[in-house]
Amino acid sequence: MSNYAAFFTRIDGYTQEIIDLQRELTARAALGPLNGGTGEHRKMAFIKKALKGLNPPFVEEIRAPDDQARDGYRPNLIAKWEGKQASPVIWVLSHADVVPPGDLSLWKTDPFTIAVEEDRIIGRGVEDNQHGFVSAFLALKAVLESGHELTRPVGLIAVADEETGNRYGLEYVLKHRREYFRKSDLIVVPDAGDSSGTMIEVAEKSMLWLKFTVTGHQCHASTPEKGKNSLICAARLITALEGLQDQFADTDPLFSPSRSTFSPTKVEGNVPNINTIPGRDTFYVDCRVLPGYSLNEVIAAAQAISLEVSSQTGLEIDVEAVHRQDAADPTPPDAPVVRALRRAILTVTGREARPMGIGGGTVAALFRQQGLPAAVWSTCPDTAHQPNEYCLISDIIRDTKVFAALYLDETIADSIPFE
Repeated sequence: MSNYAAFFTRIDGYTQEIIDLQRELTARAALGPLNGGTGEHRKMAFIKKALKGLNPPFVEEIRAPDDQARDGYRPNLIAKWEGKQASPVIWVLSHADVVPPGDLSLWKTDPFTIAVEEDRIIGRGVEDNQHGFVSAFLALKAVLESGHELTRPVGLIAVADEETGNRYGLEYVLKHRREYFRKSDLIVVPDAGDSSGTMIEVAEKSMLWLKFTVTGHQCHASTPEKGKNSLICAARLITALEGLQDQFADTDPLFSPSRSTFSPTKVEGNVPNINTIPGRDTFYVDCRVLPGYSLNEVIAAAQAISLEVSSQTGLEIDVEAVHRQDAADPTPPDAPVVRALRRAILTVTGREARPMGIGGGTVAALFRQQGLPAAVWSTCPDTAHQPNEYCLISDIIRDTKVFAALYLDETIADSIPFE
């Protein structure tokens, strides 16, 4: 650790900078059109200014066309700094968009105005995914402002649309700027982790979002026999879909949770008044499926369950896969990026990190689908998408030190095969 002592001392003094960055990022609510917003423009403009403040030789804004967004596009940013060695590049990717705050009555404070309570920063997006951007950015700032030269190139990427499918985010970037990335690069996505900072995610489950639309016949609530109550049918269907857990019951200890999950989530509005029997109900199920199962099998099973409930109730049920992301090949547990992260974590914390799989999906899957090994890591309390989402200042300081150690590691290139 002595080789990094000066950098770590500098980072220990970044508490106010962490708070200031989180305040500015949180205040610029980056909600995509599907989440009731106009896009990530204001937040990305702030990030771009911050990146330019570190004088990158290269910075590019990549605009993904989106007619529903402000000015008809979604912004993505790539900035890169050179190092003593020409390669491999260390890329760190975070996403700018956030999810809506949900029920405001469950929040202690305004979701988009941070509250600082001792070590805790509260606000929508502070963990997911501002924690990742702040720690990677401040680590680079600590190295550059010390006058020390980076060991190898470092690239910071901020993408849009992670929360609603990645079509206008990393998917678009990889489609139009794939040449920036090599298999030998070290790609880190600080968008998941655990409270100890020792979990390095190398594998993810397949992701499937199913939309169920139940169509009956609307009528007055005083004469229910004249209609077909779509809500009753939807309730029966939700209960019946619990059978998916039995059909896809395998477990894999690499993952946490170790089984596939099938969770009913969003429900669309049906009728606005109490005294009307609804004639249409729509709800969604979020499926996270172990890689050993085909998503086509899951869709077929959901359709079969829907057909059975339909025949029992006499109502029409439509099943639509509104989003699917088949599991990519995992990053090898001994990949250079995993070894480098483990070494940096050990240097900072004295703890041995372990590679494993998770149930949630991250943008790392898109890298892996392109044959680019990526590792997902951060230290976090796992409050993403919850009311009163928070991060710990001490976690960000620790992660900043890990990124600094990664940026300065002299041994990475010794074990990396170059194309």
